[in-house]
Amino acid sequence: MKVVVLYSEVSNQSSPDDLDVLVQVDAVVRALKKMRHSPIAIAMSLDLHSAMQQLTSENPHFVFNLVESLNGMGRFIHFAPAVLDQLNLPYSGSSTHALYITTNKVESKKQLKSAGIPTPPWFSSESREERRHLPLPCIIKPIWEDASVGIDENSLVYQKDQLDDVLREKTIHHGECLVESYINGREFNLSLLAGADGPDVLPPAEMLFRHFPENKPHIVDYRAKWDEESFEYKNTIRTFDFPKSDLALLEQLRELALRCWFLFALRGYARVDFRVDKSGRPWVLEVNANPCISPDSGFVAASEKAGLTYGQVIERIMNDSMRVT
Repeated sequence: MKVVVLYSEVSNQSSPDDLDVLVQVDAVVRALKKMRHSPIAIAMSLDLHSAMQQLTSENPHFVFNLVESLNGMGRFIHFAPAVLDQLNLPYSGSSTHALYITTNKVESKKQLKSAGIPTPPWFSSESREERRHLPLPCIIKPIWEDASVGIDENSLVYQKDQLDDVLREKTIHHGECLVESYINGREFNLSLLAGADGPDVLPPAEMLFRHFPENKPHIVDYRAKWDEESFEYKNTIRTFDFPKSDLALLEQLRELALRCWFLFALRGYARVDFRVDKSGRPWVLEVNANPCISPDSGFVAASEKAGLTYGQVIERIMNDSMRVT
């Protein structure tokens, strides 16, 4: 098939998290070539008319959608599948609606709560009706960003009299923010990959915070993901090895991850991020409907742990989308 690999346009001034899409494009193109497809990479910007013209001109059989943001802004992530829907082109991954809802942290948490899936209490910077009831400490996150954009040590607030100042600063830099009760405990993520008989939950991963000082928050912040020279990057370690005493907890996480998949009607692939509190209760932090699939990503590491090659992952993502169309 002729396959367009659609990705977010970047420049030399783009941030490391945005530039990572080029690594994904290269890996997906190579995998498609090995599968005997004919891939064509197309960069997409907010010039949607131009994107539609290019896609119409190429008239591909399929589009592998790697767009995570447009002009560096995550709030536009759903524009890509919306354009593809309009052109009636089959594409990888989740639908326009699913991407919009899961990327908007407030809307996704509302749905999680309505479905009875545990998620930490929260309020948004534009809607503070739950503010006085929010347990502290809390963590402040940009509503529309992923990849830990906007998250650092200063995102954690321990005292009420500090909250307004930190929230104001974060909102100025990143737009509307989510204020969420911080779950002090362990951090897990579970990747899901579509199969012929439904989604498979890949081996669970836990993030370990090695050598962190006692007063340093155990969070996967922006430096831990993108600054290779930082203490956080070097000492935030992924593990797939667990003692037998964790088996019941891991089964809980697996069941919750599957519930999230079906709640948001996800397709192809996804990742669910959890915190587990000191009592052993899991909480869903976020549902990522288009997680990074760079060869060094957590999703690919989980796939390899399950015995899958990169090509098999790409094939299963594509097959799931084509079953729908």
